[in-house]
Amino acid sequence: MILAPTIQKYILHWGEMGTRWGVNRTVAQIHALLFLSNQPLPAEEIAETLAVARSNVSNSLKELQSWGLVRITHLAGDRRDHFVALQDVWEVFRVIVEERKKREIDPTLTVLRECALEAEHDPALEPATKVKMEQVLDFLEMLTATYGDYKHLPPATLRRFLKMGGKVARLLGGDDKAEAGK
Repeated sequence: MILAPTIQKYILHWGEMGTRWGVNRTVAQIHALLFLSNQPLPAEEIAETLAVARSNVSNSLKELQSWGLVRITHLAGDRRDHFVALQDVWEVFRVIVEERKKREIDPTLTVLRECALEAEHDPALEPATKVKMEQVLDFLEMLTATYGDYKHLPPATLRRFLKMGGKVARLLGGDDKAEAGK
């Protein structure tokens, strides 16, 4: 498959951004290729198009499937597995946020909660250190609760909510200044 220069640029950049987000470059590039593709692609064509090893493509596709971002499909008359990416940007975002929460935030919250319980009975901890630990735990619990409130909203509602963001921030901005002065 020959890619248009704009698609090449997009895929290369998605790979670069993936590494900044802690995702393997090839995984991110394959995701970009499948997202932009208008038809399912077999692993061999992905490998050839991106000039990466077939084994790397297989591992990357397994990773993308484990995240729920890519699924296998079959074409009539072709015994090979073909792959397609989620196409709805809102669904892609939701899946990524949910997976990152499960893989990163939830285990962190578990440990922070354990530390909070242990801190109550740890005479070696200074009170200021306990407060800092509680602040981080409270912050992550608040973010998690807020995420739980919004994760099931339909995309149209989320879109309206995000568009309101600046207005809400300006409306509430005065309260933050008043709170800071207390």
